[in-house]
Amino acid sequence: MAKNIRLTLFLVPFILLSRTVFPEEFVYNGFNGVEASDVSVNGVAEIEKNGALRLTNETSRVVGHVFYKSAIKFKNSKSGKVTSFSTCFAFGIVPEYSKLGGHGLAFIISRTKEMKGALPSQYLGLLNSSDVGNFSNHLFAVEFDTVQDFEFGDISDNHVGIDINDLESNASVNASYFTEGNSTKQNLVLQCGKTIMAWIDYDSIRNILNVTLSMSSKKPSSSILTFPVDLSPILEESMYVGFSASTGLLASSHYIFGWSFKMNGEAQSLDLDSLPSLPGPKKHQTILIVATSLSAVIFLAFGLMLALYVIWKIKNTDVIEPWELVIGPHRFSYKELKKATRGFRDKELLGFGGFGRVYKGTLVKTNTDVAVKRINHEAKQGLQEFVSEIATIGRLRHRNLVQLIGWCRRKDDLLLVYDFMPNGSLDKYIFDEPRVILTWEQRFKIIKGVASGLLYLHEEWEQTVIHRDIKAGNVLLDSEMNGRLGDFGLAKLYEHGANPSTTRVVGTLGYLAPELTKTGKPTTSSDVFAFGALLLEVVCGRRPIEAKALPEDLIIVDWVWDKWKEGAILEVVDPRLNGEYDEMEAVMVLKLGLMCSNNTPSKRPSMRLAVRYLEGEVALPETLAAPDEYDGKKGGTSGKEFDDYVHSYHPRLISRK
Repeated sequence: MAKNIRLTLFLVPFILLSRTVFPEEFVYNGFNGVEASDVSVNGVAEIEKNGALRLTNETSRVVGHVFYKSAIKFKNSKSGKVTSFSTCFAFGIVPEYSKLGGHGLAFIISRTKEMKGALPSQYLGLLNSSDVGNFSNHLFAVEFDTVQDFEFGDISDNHVGIDINDLESNASVNASYFTEGNSTKQNLVLQCGKTIMAWIDYDSIRNILNVTLSMSSKKPSSSILTFPVDLSPILEESMYVGFSASTGLLASSHYIFGWSFKMNGEAQSLDLDSLPSLPGPKKHQTILIVATSLSAVIFLAFGLMLALYVIWKIKNTDVIEPWELVIGPHRFSYKELKKATRGFRDKELLGFGGFGRVYKGTLVKTNTDVAVKRINHEAKQGLQEFVSEIATIGRLRHRNLVQLIGWCRRKDDLLLVYDFMPNGSLDKYIFDEPRVILTWEQRFKIIKGVASGLLYLHEEWEQTVIHRDIKAGNVLLDSEMNGRLGDFGLAKLYEHGANPSTTRVVGTLGYLAPELTKTGKPTTSSDVFAFGALLLEVVCGRRPIEAKALPEDLIIVDWVWDKWKEGAILEVVDPRLNGEYDEMEAVMVLKLGLMCSNNTPSKRPSMRLAVRYLEGEVALPETLAAPDEYDGKKGGTSGKEFDDYVHSYHPRLISRK
C-alpha cells in the first residue's frame, strides 16, 4: 500500500507535465448527442435535429455564438510564446433570398465566451462601435464575410479576412480555392448554399498564418491567404475558441457541420460524406391543375399562354420582401414611377447623383413634381447606399433638408423619390458662367439655411448624422431659392456621444478635412470643414480648388487667407456682384469660412456656434488663427511664417464705424 502511494506521488509530476506538454485536441463529426456541457451556445445559435449547428436563422439583426466548453492553453508559461495550432471545420451559408443575405461568420479566439455588447450586422457578433480597434480586446478572428462594408474597408462582398482586435481586416482576399494538384484557382461564392471546408493553421515557429478553403474533404496544399504575424501579443495564456455569425437587414442561415481543433499539430480532417447535410434553398411548391379537355392541342396551347402570362407578370411585379416593410417611408410602385418619369426617358434627366441618375417626374394621382433617383444596380455599393438613404432621410424633417417622400425597389432597380427642387443645385449659380447671378441677399439666405440644416443633423435630431459630402452640388434650391442639403448617400449615422469608426475616406476633393486622410474617421468637425469651403465658394464664386486659375493652381482657403493678411479681403468677393453686397456680412462670412477651414479640428467652431455667428447673436472673435496651423505646427507650403493671430476686421470697415 505504501509502495503504491509512493509510486503515485512519483508519477504525479509526470501526469501534470503530460497535461501541459501533450496537445489539446477535439473532433466533432456533427453535433448529434453533444451536450450543453460540451459546447457553449448562445444568441440564436442552436443544434438542429440532424446534428448541424445553426449559428443564425432568417431573423434580421441577430447574433449567434458557439464555443468549445473550456478555455485552451495557447501560451507556454515560461517563454510567453503562443503555441502552434490548427483547426478544420465545415460550414455553409444559405441566404434568405437567392442573391441577398448577410452578414457572415467568423472563427474566433476570444478571452470570453459571453461576447457581451457585441453587435450584429457588420460587427459579426464580435465587437461594437466603441471597442473596435482596441488592443485590450485580445481578439483574433478569421471572417467569412458576405457583405461589403465600407466602414471597415472590405474589399468585396465575398471575402475572407484576418481580423486582430478590429473589424478592419489586417489581410483579406476574395473567396477562392485550389483544385486538386493546385493547378487551378477557382472563385468560390461563400453563400452558394453548399458545404465548404476550411482550414486555419498557425505556425508559431515561422509566425505564419494560413487559411485554406476547399469544396471537398481533401485539403489543398496551397492556401488562399497567408499572413505573417506573431500572435503572442494578441492571445492570452488561456483563450476560448469558437464561431460567431450575425445577420443585418438581410439574413442568412450560417451553419457549422463539423469541427476539429488541435494544439501543436494538424487538426484532423473531416469527411464531408459523414457530416450533416446542408439544407437546400427553399423550393416553391407548384400546384398543377389538371382539367379535362377534348383536345390535347388546346390544353398545351392554354398552358403555354398561361406560362407566358405568369413570366410577364413576375417580370413586371414589385416584389416586397420582409426587410422592406420596416424601413419606410411611403413605398411607390415601380409602374407609378415609370409613368411619372415617362419611362425614365433622357429628356427627364436632371443630372447624376451619388451612384445613379436623377429624373424629374410628375405623380399622376396628385399632379406633384418629384425627383426620382435611380441607383445604378451595377454599383457594388448600391443596396447599402439605398438602405442608408431610406433609413436616414426618411425620418428627418427640416425645412433646409431635401425631403425623402418615398421609395421603390423592383429587382435590381433601386429608386428614391424626393421633393422636386425646381431651381436645381447651387453650383450652377456660382461657378463658371451661370445664366442667373445670385444676389448677395440670396447667397446669405442660402448660407444660413444650410447652416441651420446641418445644425439639425449634428445636434437637434435624435441621433447624430454626419453628411460627409457637403458641397455646392449637394445644396439644392427650392422655388423660393432656399438652400436645402441633399444626397445623403454617404451619411454616417451614430448615437450622440459615440465615436464614429470608419476607415474609408469619402467625400469630394477640396472639401475633405485634413485629419480624414490620417484617421479616416468622419466627425461633425469634418462636416464643419466642408461647410467652411462652401462658405468661401459662395462668397467668392470660385471652386475650392481651381486648376491653373492663376499662374499656379488656386486653393481658395490659401487665397482668401493671403488677401486677409494683405488687408484686401474684399477683393475676393465675387466680382459678378458688381459691388452690390453688404460688406460687413461678406467679411463675417469669409472670416467664418476661414475659421471652419482650420486644419486643426479643435479650432473649428461647432455648427451651433456657426449658426449663432450667422444670425448675429454672437460676435466673431477679434483674432483669427492661421488656417494652415495643424497640431500646433505651421504647415504652410509657401515657406512664409506668420504670427499666430491677426486683427479680424478690414481697415476700411473699421473706419466706417
